Amino acid sequence: MRSLKQQELDLASRYLFLSMAIAVIRQDRKHFEQGRFKIKEPYMELLGRMELAAREERKKLRFLMDQQKLQVVESGRNDSFTSFLFLAHGFEEKRNYFNPAIRKKVETILFELMQKSQQRSHRKKQEQQPDVLSGLQE
Repeated sequence: MRSLKQQELDLASRYLFLSMAIAVIRQDRKHFEQGRFKIKEPYMELLGRMELAAREERKKLRFLMDQQKLQVVESGRNDSFTSFLFLAHGFEEKRNYFNPAIRKKVETILFELMQKSQQRSHRKKQEQQPDVLSGLQE
């Protein structure tokens, strides 16, 4: 029998996988910094924007989890599965995740963050550029 509501599990799971995505982004930034890439800046900027967006979202999720007295902790790991313990209202629920499924969830979050970061960057560039066509019509 489940002791946590679906909304609580969704919130804690998003927090968990978003935290993993942040760790991946930080690791990737180190690889780009230390790597032999010709032009690093665009990649570093994208990863920086992705990390910022992820940290902002995680902060909001952490606030909501604190309000609901909700926690998630890793409780075990082997070659195939990682176990997490979800805690709320004095109840515990243990969940096992297949490691390739974790990887896929984190990858999906990375794609979301990449898309959000590119959209923000595109909007910002549009706001900063003067309207060239309006000057030509005069």
